[in-house]
Amino acid sequence: MNRRLPLTPVTTSRPAIGTHLSGYTTLRLGGPAARFIEATSAREVVDAVCAADAAGEPLLVLGGGSNVLVADKGFDGTVVHIASKGVGMDSTSGSVQLTAEAGESWDSVVEQTVRAGLGGIECLSGIPGLVGATPVQNVGAYGVEVSEVLVSVDLLDRASGEVRTLTADQLGLAYRTSVLKGTDRAVVLRVRFQLADSGLSAPIRYAELANTLGVAPGERVPVAHVRQSVLDLRRGKGMVLDPDDHDTWSAGSFFTNPVLPEPHLTEALARIRAQVGPDVRIPQYPGGKLSAAWLIERAGFPKGHPGPGNRVALSHSHTLALTNRGDGTTDDLLSLAREVRDGVDQVFGVELAAEPVLVGCSM
Repeated sequence: MNRRLPLTPVTTSRPAIGTHLSGYTTLRLGGPAARFIEATSAREVVDAVCAADAAGEPLLVLGGGSNVLVADKGFDGTVVHIASKGVGMDSTSGSVQLTAEAGESWDSVVEQTVRAGLGGIECLSGIPGLVGATPVQNVGAYGVEVSEVLVSVDLLDRASGEVRTLTADQLGLAYRTSVLKGTDRAVVLRVRFQLADSGLSAPIRYAELANTLGVAPGERVPVAHVRQSVLDLRRGKGMVLDPDDHDTWSAGSFFTNPVLPEPHLTEALARIRAQVGPDVRIPQYPGGKLSAAWLIERAGFPKGHPGPGNRVALSHSHTLALTNRGDGTTDDLLSLAREVRDGVDQVFGVELAAEPVLVGCSM
């Protein structure tokens, strides 16, 4: 479904000059933006993006800043910060379709569904960021991915200026990716999910969560119990944002779990066994996926491993999180990321890929 929205004057407040982007990222890193626009509705997002495109200006569309690393020099162009709000629920037989604007806080939306007794996304509790980012990277945790409940997205096609609706099967959803990731051709405006109204969770698949809940894998549990258990687990790993805890000043998991096709998987496993010994269990998941956290630790990078000047470090709670200890810089964090990536490659021959979007910088 395509429809062209006429370009109208931007209705947001006058663009701010020199707004520091560190205040809009969970890493608290990033230099100033040449221009910064707060867009509080889908209409304002479309207007601001189309105006910047028409003027040929560099453009950064920024959501919750939970999966982005911005260069210390900042961004020499227009930053459109998505702050659109609105959540709606439409009931059908046995399920509810939830529609949320892209600027809604993801965890706030999850909390609303749990209060309403809706099942499907409770395992994704505590994940920072906004709703609009969830289909882009196919957000997932504790055995559940957004792709399992996603119905469709409305997005702005920047090339045509049209607002289009794409169904989930048109998005090329896979492990932590979609056709929208790694491209700036479209901007998500709102997202729709199909949830169950039974009051019970999706089947519990993740062993750690099942153990915490005291149930067997595959069982369903009241959604409120699952949400609380997931939040507790995430807090224990420093994965719930806390402004007073530098261990949470991160972009979540900085590296994705490597997925290796054959014969690379067999070769990698042989090299890993040669390093750790034949009696050590190597965590593996379906599809040739290995554990990045396990590889990082076994390559000699323990929790709390420091980066330059101790200004950045691996989280003291989770080796996958690279954290700003309060006075770090983007260059500091990239230096630590390269050290970890290169160390894992040198020891095990497995190359880790960064999960956050890198703006004006590179690994």
